[in-house]
Amino acid sequence: MSAGRLRVELAPSVWLAVVLAALHAAAAFSLVMVLPGLPGLLAAALLLALGVATVRSRALLRSAASVRAIELVGPKLEVELASGERFCAELDERRYVSRLLVLLPLRSPVRRTILISNDMAGGDSFRRLRIWALWGKLPV
Repeated sequence: MSAGRLRVELAPSVWLAVVLAALHAAAAFSLVMVLPGLPGLLAAALLLALGVATVRSRALLRSAASVRAIELVGPKLEVELASGERFCAELDERRYVSRLLVLLPLRSPVRRTILISNDMAGGDSFRRLRIWALWGKLPV
């Protein structure tokens, strides 16, 4: 691995799946409390279904559109999906970087946000990814 290139293979994240499921369940419960009766139950069921789809795609990486790997080449970002499709992506200016998560909003060719938790990538790869997301350069 050279200083100007980093490939990060992503693994499923159980703790991210639990957090996303819990947040969707809490939102569904809140919706039932605010909107009683059949409309509230139907809306809550739809919210729970959305939670299942989100957990499957973003945390467990089981969807064909799930990001399975990213490759950093200087300031460029290449994305590999579970379907095998690869594309170069342009990042938005705003990014969120913390000890636990890195959020990379893509501007083109598709508008979506890649969420990478610290257990989805190896320790050194995640550290290097955080530095790249903050400064636009990989550490030597």
